[in-house]
Amino acid sequence: MFLRNLLRLSSLLTVCALLSYPAYSQQDDSSSQSQNSSQDEGTIEGTVVASSRTTFVVRSDDNQFHVFTFDRNTNRPRTLANNARVRVVSDDQEDREGARHATNVTLLDQAQGSGDSGGTAGSSSTGSSRTASTRDAAPVPPAVRNVENDIRQEARRWRLGARAGVGLNPELVMFGVHSQMGPVFSKNVFFRPNADFEWGEVTDMVALNLEAVYRMRARMRDRAWAPYIGGGPALNFIHQSFQAESGQKRDISFGNFDYETGFNILLGFQNHHGTFFEVKTSLYSQPAPVLRLIIGHNF
Repeated sequence: MFLRNLLRLSSLLTVCALLSYPAYSQQDDSSSQSQNSSQDEGTIEGTVVASSRTTFVVRSDDNQFHVFTFDRNTNRPRTLANNARVRVVSDDQEDREGARHATNVTLLDQAQGSGDSGGTAGSSSTGSSRTASTRDAAPVPPAVRNVENDIRQEARRWRLGARAGVGLNPELVMFGVHSQMGPVFSKNVFFRPNADFEWGEVTDMVALNLEAVYRMRARMRDRAWAPYIGGGPALNFIHQSFQAESGQKRDISFGNFDYETGFNILLGFQNHHGTFFEVKTSLYSQPAPVLRLIIGHNF
């Protein structure tokens, strides 16, 4: 009898354990899912230590600095004053400078000195402790400042640049100027018209190129260069002469040039300082150079 009751008790405990396991498993799964979802949201709480027209830097409670960018689609306060405490929800993917795009910015506490002067003693002591904490915290690292400056420079909608290079088949030496406008249609598309002046032993050429470029999105924290592709119509004015009159310099004027319309296709790499290397080919524009190797800089 005793053995039978022991077997029944063991069976009952086994059944209870099996029934309770899915509940614990479901609870663990739900807790892990909630934890993963909170981690995937990319939420940071901290103090604003620097801000500009398109960026801001937050120092989190563990004394780490985070650079964020924002645009018109970001839900944020009208102003982000230094020393204000905020909660930032951002995209998971970093851009090429290592910054994240903020999707929602919540103001948790105003900056010291921006609120009413008649606050309570508790708020005064809290503000004093926050001021002391800010004073004792580590300064913004130069690397973070550099990232912020690079992003601010990239956000300029109009930039000038210069370029130089060589053309092959026929052989030419070239220099030129360009203007970069944008982004247009997309945050990675830029309109970049340019003018090239090219000279060679046989061929002289002036090219007006109405090009646009698409910059690849890539994480550039560990990489110095970002690729881009582009193309556009080319308005080429070409003059060829196999000999010049004795004792006279070659007279370059538009009256001596033949007009050819072409289409350019290009591939390049640009770093965050604005320097770029580019390879360009021209279609339907003989005797324009088949290949151009170009180095340039955006100011």
